[in-house]
Amino acid sequence: MRLIFGLVLVIGMALAGFAVHMTRGYMSTYQAELAAEKANRTQIVKTEDIFVLTKSISYGDAVTPDLVKLVRWPLDSMPEGVFRTPEELFPEGLEVPRIALRAAEAMEPILAIKVTAPGEDAGVASRLGQGMRAFAISVDVSTGVSGFLRPGDRVDVYWSGRLPGSQTDVTKLIQSSIPLVAVDQTSDGERKSPTIARTVTVEVTQEQVAALAQAQSSGRLSLALVGRDDQTTVGAVQVDQNSLLGIEEQVLVEAERARVCTVRTRKGAEIIEMPIPCAQ
Repeated sequence: MRLIFGLVLVIGMALAGFAVHMTRGYMSTYQAELAAEKANRTQIVKTEDIFVLTKSISYGDAVTPDLVKLVRWPLDSMPEGVFRTPEELFPEGLEVPRIALRAAEAMEPILAIKVTAPGEDAGVASRLGQGMRAFAISVDVSTGVSGFLRPGDRVDVYWSGRLPGSQTDVTKLIQSSIPLVAVDQTSDGERKSPTIARTVTVEVTQEQVAALAQAQSSGRLSLALVGRDDQTTVGAVQVDQNSLLGIEEQVLVEAERARVCTVRTRKGAEIIEMPIPCAQ
């Protein structure tokens, strides 16, 4: 009897030890899985719903509800000016669309800088900054950079003419790095092929409008295209024919004639002049 009791006791202790071992293994595995899940959660990218386009659009196209959808976008790379709700994108109702100011591709976020206000036309007026004015400059193939100008480019404006009271023609830089808002009758900056423009419209202040109007009426204006990333500060630039050809202006100084004093005497029919010191 005692032998049986001892055997049962040994078997029970063995089973208890085995159960403890299995429980420890399970707890270790559970804790490892829990730690891995926490690590994975810390690596999850936080996102937020924003509106994107469902297909490509061009300048002047209407952004309507059927062309947009909500997608999850990473917060770390969220661009400025996105629309998160239908009330932000269509504040005046779904029937009042916005107009595209630039071409955009499918799945591209809709940004405030790329569309007009609801119901607003995508004309030049919508692209002018606060306090700025649009001024048209007449150009041709030679003065308009051979038709390679596009809205959004920046140009230097040179005036060629004759200065008042001068007989020499000069060319002078009068405005530097002013932006173009339209070429001819379009403000679409996504045109693929160059065209020979007859007018370009620039965005300038009221003082610059007066200066350009005076310059255009008194001489000939030419444009020079500025590089996209060029931030060079340009000083005064003026060239005339002499400086162009390397001609130095010579100042002629008339030499003072030496004073010669003489006295005349007559000897018969002959008159003789004799030099004498000049009186001071």
